[in-house]
Formats: sequence, structure tokens, C-alpha cells
Amino acid sequence: MSAVRLPIFPLAGAIVFPGLQLPLHIFEPRYRDLVGSALARDRRIAMIQPHSMAEGAPLFGMGCVGRIEDVEALEDGRYNIVLEGQARFRLIRELPVTTSYRQIEAELLVEPEDEILSSPERAALEAEARRFADRQRYSVDWESVARLDDMSLVNGMSQIAPFDTAAKQALLEAEGLSTRCELLIQLMEFFGRGDPEEERVTLQ
Repeated sequence: MSAVRLPIFPLAGAIVFPGLQLPLHIFEPRYRDLVGSALARDRRIAMIQPHSMAEGAPLFGMGCVGRIEDVEALEDGRYNIVLEGQARFRLIRELPVTTSYRQIEAELLVEPEDEILSSPERAALEAEARRFADRQRYSVDWESVARLDDMSLVNGMSQIAPFDTAAKQALLEAEGLSTRCELLIQLMEFFGRGDPEEERVTLQ
């Protein structure tokens, strides 16, 4: 697989999976530059988590590139955009740049399109999701959840789950739908313990 050059938006706690959407409010000047450049080119922005919030922090080894599918340009230069995930990528190296935003060289990964869960796996995931939602006092439309295909369910839950940076990264890096499903169940069990008012992590 050939390497590609990607502009990055390093944001802890925020991931996007192929086929799913991620809304973003862009206000920092360097990321306004990034969006403007992406709109003038191929509309692609790579989402990847940094190891910390420090300026220039090292990056995790995997992210997902998304395409800007919807954009609202505000009068003061800010943007509201919706990214649609296209492909996970493996970081090769960060590139020296003169742009205000960071760029990387990466290898795009090919995702299988026909993966499904076994009936026991799907049942276990839905059961743990109900327990997790009850403990966190979330209101969920379970009829709509039941209509989702396996890939949309597992990846959608992985993307929006109120887990920490390391947990979200582990879900993104999990290879295969069954492996990600199993990890998701384990994380819901772990993060669902205790007092939700004390342990809840803010949704990104």
C-alpha cells in the first residue's frame, strides 16, 4: 500500500470510524487554515489522538481520515463541519511543514465490508449496552438500536462512548468486528462501575 500525505486534526477523545460521521466546531486559527486548505483540495482531514494536550504532543499510531461532507462557514472565520470517516490509517511519520497545522505520512488501511457478529455476540453487546445506559441514566431508543447493522452498531457505540483517550484508541485499533465488540463490552463493564456522577467522562 502506498503512503499518503494527510493534514491532521489531533484531538484527544475524538475518533471517527469509516462510514460514520463526526460533527466538529472549528475555531482555532490553525484549524481554520486546515479546513480552508482541505476544502480547496480533496476535502480530507485526518483525525488522530495525541498522547496529551501539550502543544506538539506525540501522536498515537492509528487514526481515521474523513471527508468534509457538510460545512457551514461562519462570518468570523469559524466553521461547523461534518466529517464522514473514509478509512483508518497507520501513522508512518510526522512531516516537517511550513503550514500552521501538522501533517503526516500514513498508510491507508483496507477495511472488510461484510463482517457480522454471531447471534450470541450481538445479544451480549445489546445486553451490556442496556446495563451501561441504565447505570449512566442515558435515554436510548432501543428500537432504533435493534435496527442497526452490526458494523454500524459496534463502530457507532465505539465512536460516541464516554471512555477515556486510551480506551477510545484501543477500540479504533481493534482488528475485526468481533474483537472490537468484545473490547467494547469489557469497557462498558469497567466504565459502568461506581457512581456515574463521579466517574462519568464527558462525551466528545
